[in-house]
Formats: sequence, structure tokens, C-alpha cells
Amino acid sequence: MRLAAQFHSNNKNLWTVLQSSILDCRRPRGSGSGGGGGGGGGGGGGGSGGGGSSSDISKDHCNKTVDIFEDISSPEVSNQNVGRPLTCWYRFRPLKGSPRDFVLRLRFKKFKVGQLLNATHCEGGFLQIVDGNAKTDVSNRREPGMFCGEAEQPQTFISETSYVKVLFHTDNFTDQTYFTFDSRAEQQTEVYLRYGQHPELYPNRRGEVVQGSYCEREYRDCRLQTCYVQSPAYPGLYPRALNCRYKLHTRQPYIKLYLQNEQFAVDGQRCENVMTCPIRPIGSGNEHCPYDWLAVYDGRDEHSPLIGKFCGLGKFPFSIIGTSQYMYVEFVTSPAGPLLNTGFHFNVGNWPGHVETAGIKHGVCDWLLSSDSLKDSSASEGIFLSIAHWYPPNTSCSYHIKGHPGEIVRLYFPSFRINRIESPILKYEGDCGESLTIYDSDHADPARIIKTFCDTFSRPMEKVDFVSTSPSLYVQFDSKTGSYSGSSLYYWAHYDFFNNTRFGDPVPNTLCDEVMYAWKHPGGRLRSPLNSLIFKRTGGSDVRCQYKFVTDRRLYARAIIEVNSVSFKELPYNSNACTRCHEERVDKLVIWEERDKFQNNLACFCDNIPRAVRVISSADQMNLEMIVQGQHAITSYFKNPNPLFEATYEFAHGPLCGPITLGPSPDGELVFPYKKALAMVAGPMAPPEHHYRREKCIWELKVAAQRDLWLNLEKARFAERSCESAKIEVYLAGRLEPRFVVCPDNISLARDLPILTTAELGATGADQEPLPVLIQYTGDGQPGKNIFRLVWTELFHLPRNPDGSLAASLLQDGGCDFRCPGDTQVCIPRHLLCNGIANCPNVTHTSTLAQLTRHIEWNLEQLGLLQHAGEYSQLILHDESPEICLRRDLSELPLGKLSLIALGLCVMFGLLIAILRRMCRGAPKQPGLQHLHEDY
Repeated sequence: MRLAAQFHSNNKNLWTVLQSSILDCRRPRGSGSGGGGGGGGGGGGGGSGGGGSSSDISKDHCNKTVDIFEDISSPEVSNQNVGRPLTCWYRFRPLKGSPRDFVLRLRFKKFKVGQLLNATHCEGGFLQIVDGNAKTDVSNRREPGMFCGEAEQPQTFISETSYVKVLFHTDNFTDQTYFTFDSRAEQQTEVYLRYGQHPELYPNRRGEVVQGSYCEREYRDCRLQTCYVQSPAYPGLYPRALNCRYKLHTRQPYIKLYLQNEQFAVDGQRCENVMTCPIRPIGSGNEHCPYDWLAVYDGRDEHSPLIGKFCGLGKFPFSIIGTSQYMYVEFVTSPAGPLLNTGFHFNVGNWPGHVETAGIKHGVCDWLLSSDSLKDSSASEGIFLSIAHWYPPNTSCSYHIKGHPGEIVRLYFPSFRINRIESPILKYEGDCGESLTIYDSDHADPARIIKTFCDTFSRPMEKVDFVSTSPSLYVQFDSKTGSYSGSSLYYWAHYDFFNNTRFGDPVPNTLCDEVMYAWKHPGGRLRSPLNSLIFKRTGGSDVRCQYKFVTDRRLYARAIIEVNSVSFKELPYNSNACTRCHEERVDKLVIWEERDKFQNNLACFCDNIPRAVRVISSADQMNLEMIVQGQHAITSYFKNPNPLFEATYEFAHGPLCGPITLGPSPDGELVFPYKKALAMVAGPMAPPEHHYRREKCIWELKVAAQRDLWLNLEKARFAERSCESAKIEVYLAGRLEPRFVVCPDNISLARDLPILTTAELGATGADQEPLPVLIQYTGDGQPGKNIFRLVWTELFHLPRNPDGSLAASLLQDGGCDFRCPGDTQVCIPRHLLCNGIANCPNVTHTSTLAQLTRHIEWNLEQLGLLQHAGEYSQLILHDESPEICLRRDLSELPLGKLSLIALGLCVMFGLLIAILRRMCRGAPKQPGLQHLHEDY
């Protein structure tokens, strides 16, 4: 009785007592002594039981090596053992010729031994299963633990080794203490649930056993279906007093621990009676799992973050996904427990959707995704995924997508699914347990939310572009619940950057319209939008980008656009040829201005141009519009780096230039600088000298129908002697190159410019005016530096008969009064004679004496001076010749003018006489002066 008393009084010495009892049991039968200590305990007969009765019990039921396939039962209750302590062991004899890797399956049909107290130790009796010995690779002989309680349903234990020993002990043997089990040997191929298919091909499928341990294993380079993480003795009952450690590793990140149709049973029941011991559902936490539990750590060891501590019974509802390639699993069981619970079987893999994100990671899940990082990765689009691994409750992850100044960000989801939260760590009953919010900002600004997705009521939006208005887009994921296996919002996000640099001021609420204000953007470069995303955002409609050039006449009066290149793509299926640019539905570039509330088209381009084309406005506004057909805008131009057109622009014709349009008139002059504007640029509010801009003036000189034009630079003064400082260019309609160029270094040649004939001016009909002549001045804008006076004369070209003689019948009345000298065949009207300006061009004379004589006589006849023909000694008469100007008779003047002159002279003479008479009457007389002196 001393053994029973000692076991009952002090549970700590239990294992020591049992070891002594087992050693006594190993002695030959009948050799045990009857008195106390370990010998009596080994025989199970008690301290005073005597050798004979103990030997009988041992021989029949206890302390023996049994054959496999033999049924084993607890000893029968007899007068010799009833109410006494009893200890029995059973060791199994291996089959002859059986392989060394067989395992034993023990099936407990009935079991009722002791009582489980506080679910931590056995009271009154226990059963131990020793798996392995000193010669096997694994063994739990040092701490086999204890089973106790009652199991009415058959329970199976499948050993890890081929050596198994069962030990039974009770403090008070009665008919209420019993067990029955049978056994059989099985090869590994027969235990399919443990070893899987073809175990010979995967010897380390269950991990490599750490030497000297029972269930500590290491897994390296796990792939799908190549690593099994199991409780010891799976799929049978797991032993007690376990402290198993599993170190897991995969090739790729996001290691995954998951079940495939297997049941999870770790401390799911403490007894078979569900009324007394209700089934514990699968849960996590120290309070839920105080006895047996499976702990999973996100890392290499137990110092890594704890994902969860699990126990319970049922189908494990989710996978557990780590954040790296490593995971650490710990399985602990209490020293004593029921003959229940079969443990777990997990597969090891990795989440297959891992991609490398081009960015900088801060903390656990905060990312900075910059355009520089994307450029370094040589990818056209960046990618980030929803959180695919575990994360704790109240997790917040952010993605700051940051571009360079002038860039915008596009975000879209090629794949997006919204599910219910399947694996929450913390239960949450409200709406929006998990959410994804997109901000048009560089931080979570509630005032700039583009879109929020919630797990409870949102619909996913796939292939929809979310575009920022600034260089930053901010995406934030929030979870109140946490998750063991990733987010309920599953998305695959792509982002890229677009250069949204503008050349002018963007027009609000438009796709790509801009305004170039002269006071903000006086000139520069222009091209099709750098942001090719516009070709994707019209929904199939035509893409129209309008560039408006606006000036103020106090600054400039004209806008100039020079189109350098046009590069629209040729579409083979498009039957519209670029023949009627304005009317056809083709990709084109149109330049127009508004005139009298109507659109006046200036130019249209729908094909490549061989050289630059310059378009000048006639007023202070002009528009350039790019039109792309919507049906092929995306396929042709989205992410196309080449410009569709390139141009330059500038504003010209400041106040110093004066009026834009000159003529038509028989003569006139163009003076720079314009005198009326000098006060604006040379007064007290004038800018400093180094702030004066370079001036460009463009005048349109209109010429009457059927008139030639002669230009004459009459006066000019330039501060420097180079074309860089000042240049006057004369352009004819339809010509890209100037007809004349006048610079300070060739100013002498400008006095003998050739006549521009009607044909050169581009007249198309007898009664139609030709297109205007453009006169352009480019030079310093500081007043006083450059001054010139350009005069023009419209010349009437004398008509000729087929024989070369003058067709006098075709001469217009009042249009040809004086024939200019030389062979020019031009004449001028009478009022241009003797007006102080040489209106006839200087030409070389090749006429004969007879021709010159007839020329002089004809002019004198037209002027009424033919009677003085004999007095002219010069053979050449100009419009400013003194012989003409001094001899013109007053009879040419109209009678009304002569009368007015005579009347004016009479009035002036009368006034003079009146003034003289008044002066004479007012002189003092001498007598009066004498009388005045006397009175004084």
C-alpha cells in the first residue's frame, strides 16, 4: 500500500515510482519478492500480496511481451487485486521478416482508467503509450504523458516507430477500471493519410527530425504537396506532454499553412459526453486554449510575431499565410488528457500571386511607389496587390504613388473581387469592416476622396481608370477585423505615370484645352498633349484639344503659329483621304480665328508636311485645334511617345508698330516707331533699358486691283550694322521665303527695289485685289535705336496693243496722268506729282531719243504744259522734277478754290488798313498837353 499512498500523496514523484515499478516488472517471473517497494508494485499485488498471486496475474494479463494482432484486455477483477493498486505493461513482439519501417496501429475498444482532474493531471489511474526506445530515431519515453478518463467509442493510436509499450496503472483496481485494445502492424504505404502517395519519393515530406527529439522537425524548400505538418501519431490520437516545434521554409514569400479536407482536432473535447464536455469550436487565444494548442509564428522562431494560438474541433476554415518565406509552428499538449483528439494535418505551400513591387517599403505594409522606382525597374506599369498574408486587427496599409512635378497618376484594377471577411481575427458586426480608399492627394485627405470600396456593400470596379489631378495618388487599406489569410478585398492594382505638363493655362472642366495669354506666355514651344491618357478617356468620342492664343492690343496685336511637323498615323481601313481637310472625318490640325462671330479657317493639316508653315492672325486671337477620331484613338495614340504635331508660337506687333493694315491707296508711308505709341513705352513709366523686348512687327499692305507696287525705304537709321539688330522682310502671298530683305548693311540697295508687278502680287482677276503684301520688321524694341520710313506707290501698268503701241482706249480716267521715265510702262495719277515724295521708281533708261521725246511730250500734254515743251533741256522728267513743279499753271486749280483764295486776300488787306487807321487816330495832340501842364 505504500506505493499507492506515495502516488496518491505526491503527483510529482509519480514518474519516478513508475520507473522503479517497470524495472521490477522486467525481472523473471516468480522472482519478485513480496514485500513493499518496487517489487510488490511491479507484480501489481501490493505490499503484502505474496509472490504466487502476483505471478498468476502477470502471467495472464500483465507485464508481458505480446504478439501483434493479439487482443489485450485489462486483468480480471479478483479477490487478490480488487481495491488494490495495479500496474501492468505490454510490449509488442515484432513479426519475423517484417520491414523495419512498419508502424503499429492500436485500437482501444473500451477504456476507463482514472479521472481527468482540472484537465491537467490524472487522478486514480492512467494509461501511458511509449512510442520508441533508445534505438529508434524518435521516442517519447522520457515524457510519455498520461491518458485517463473514459472512452466508449473506439479510439486509435498509430505509432511513429515499430516499438510501442503500453503501461497501465490504477490506484484502486475495480470493475470500473478497464481497457481493451488490439493491434496490427502496417507499412508506411498503408498509412496514406500520414505519408501520402509514394512516400519513398519524398523521404522528408514530414520534415527532418531533429536528433534526440520526438516531434521537432525542420522543413526546407517546401513546395505544393511536398511538406506535411502533422501532430505526432497522426491520423491517430496524439500523445500527451508534447512540446513539438516545426520550422517551415518555402522558396517564395508568403508561406502558406492550410488544410485539405482534414479535420482539426486539438483539445476539441475533454470527454466523450457532449453534455458534460461540449465540443469546443475552433478558436484562438490563451483564454480559449489553456491546455492543448497549436501556435503559429510569422518568422523563424518563437520570438517572431504570433499569428495565433489555435485549438478546437472542426474544419479549419481558413489558411494561415505568413509575410515571408519562414514560419514557426509550436504544438503543446497538457501532461494528462482524455483518450480523444486526433490532432492536425497541414500542407505547406506559398501564395502563388507574389510579385515584386517597385518601391520602398516602410514598416509592415506602407509603400512609397515613385516614378523613379518604376523607371529603375524598366517596367511600363507598376503593380501592387491586396494584402495576401495575415495581419492583425486595426491594420492600416498605405500606398503613396508619387510622380514628378507635372505628372499625374493613373490607377486601375485588372482584377478586383470583394468577398465577405472569411478569416477574421476579431469579429466585427458593423459595415465596412475592411475598406480601400483612393485619395487624390499625397495623404489620407477626407476632402479629396475619389472612391471607397467596402467589404459589405461595394461593387468592384475592374479596368476603370482612377486619375489624379496632381503628381500624387494615395491608396489606403483599413481593416478593423484583421485576417489570417489576406484581405477580403482582393485586387490586382496597376499604376503608371503620365506627363501632364501644359504649355499654357489649362481650361477647367476640359480634357486638354489650354489658353496662351500673351502677358503670361509670350512665346514658346507647342505640341500635342504629352499626356496620352486623354486618348483613352473620351469613351469612343472624338478627342478635341483646343489651344487658344489671346493677347491685348496694349501688348501685341497679332499671334503667330509656325507648324513644324504633323505626324498622324495612316490607317489602312480608313477610306477618307486627306484631300478636303476641313470636311473629311480624319485626324487633323485646324487653325482658325473668330471673325464677326464666325469661324474663319486659316489652315488645316491632315497629312505630313515637308517643311514648316507659318500662320499669322489678323486680330488679337487665334485658335489651334487638334481633332482625333475616337474609334481608333486608343489603339493609335495611347502611350504613343511621338508627338502628333509640333509647333512654335509667339505674339507680335506691339504698340510701336502702329496699325496692322495699310492701304489700298495710291501712295502711303510706314513709319517705325509709331509716334502715337511712343508715350506708352518712353514716358516716366517706361521699363529700364535692359527690360526692353525684341520687337516684331507684321504689317499687311493691301494693293488695289491691277496695280503694281513700288516700295522705297526713304529714311532709315539703325543703331548697329548687322541683321541681328534690325531686319525688314517683304513677303508675297503664298511665298515662304521673303522677296526682299533689308538690313543695315545693305540699306543702300533698298533705295532701288524692283517693282512688284500685278502677277507677282498674286492677283487672280481683273477686278479682284491681290492678297496683301506682308512687311515684317524684327529688331530692338527700345525707342530711338532703330528708325525707318518706308513709302509705297501703286503704279498703273500701261496697257499695250498687240503691236506694242499704247492702248489709249484702255487707259482709266484719272489713273494714268504721268508716265514714269524708263521702260517700266507704269504711270501715276496727277495728285502724286510734286508732293515731296519720289513716287516713280529709279530705273535704267535704254530708250532711244525719239522715245524719250515722245515720253516728255505725252506727259506735258497730260499736264497742260505742252506749250512749254521747247524750254525743257532735260530728256528725263521725274514726278518731282523742278521743270514740272515750277511751271504748273494756276488754271489747273478749280474756280471755287481761286475764288476762296481771292476772297481771303481781300479780307487780309482790309484788316491791315483798319489796324493802321486806328493807330493814327489814337496819337495825342500838343495843345492838350500844354493845358495839362498849366493846371498842374
